[in-house]
Amino acid sequence: MFQIGNIDIHPINAGVVWMDSGGSFGLVPRALWSQYLQPDDQHRVPMVLTCLLVRAGCKTILVDTGYGDKLPDKLVRLMSMEYPRGTLIDGLARLGVAPEDVDIVIDTHLHGDHCGGNTTFAPDRTPRATFPNAEYMVQRREFEDAMQPNERTRATYLPVNYEPLAASGQLTLLDGDTDILPGISGVVTPGHTPGHQCVLFERGGQRALFVADMASFAVHFERLAWMTAYDVEPLVTLETKRRWRQWALDTGALLIFQHDTQVLAGHFVQDEHGGQRVQPVEAAYA
Repeated sequence: MFQIGNIDIHPINAGVVWMDSGGSFGLVPRALWSQYLQPDDQHRVPMVLTCLLVRAGCKTILVDTGYGDKLPDKLVRLMSMEYPRGTLIDGLARLGVAPEDVDIVIDTHLHGDHCGGNTTFAPDRTPRATFPNAEYMVQRREFEDAMQPNERTRATYLPVNYEPLAASGQLTLLDGDTDILPGISGVVTPGHTPGHQCVLFERGGQRALFVADMASFAVHFERLAWMTAYDVEPLVTLETKRRWRQWALDTGALLIFQHDTQVLAGHFVQDEHGGQRVQPVEAAYA
């Protein structure tokens, strides 16, 4: 658990998927990225699906929901999906939280690996909210893009993950940087998608940032030019990272990485040789 003032943050491992390394590292040569992460014999690399269970005051907040349980078996096999610590629902249960207890779900964006768990199928195969009493929050720009996908984005913008929430009135659209609760904000960090947001925690003089897909792995944060092939606007990602890297240096904030199987969290520091790197901190999943 991480504690930022009176805000408790519990990382939950909602599964691990194996994705093509070309997607995870884009134009970065294998000779470089393979120094940090070894691919399997199908040239895939592991990506953990990290979600956050946050307790702040009397509110129970969930940040991102992983792939959920609606994926077809073929896709599960294709990605070699594993559950080393069980599903998201299992992780919540270990923390004493039932789906009905969640008050707010914050989606960093609406790609399937971040919001697939927003909904689940009823016995009649009708999609319904996984967290029936929750208010779901996402950036308005992200929702608009998801509702009008193009040839590149339609494979990961799946209406079944968010349309039922709009229809039920559970979906709240945010317009830019937004204070969600005292000490918890959604901050727009464009590049991966134009409406991508990170979640910022600030309390008692402490700060943490859930980096999401601004930098999927810690090494993506360390190197401005490294980014995934999934980024819709890669040069915007570069400038977004430039801004937040300086913020991380200036504030000493804790950075929580969503997909990195080796570095869950760390601080961005200047080393003795003048370089900049993520210094990992000891951390564990719920």
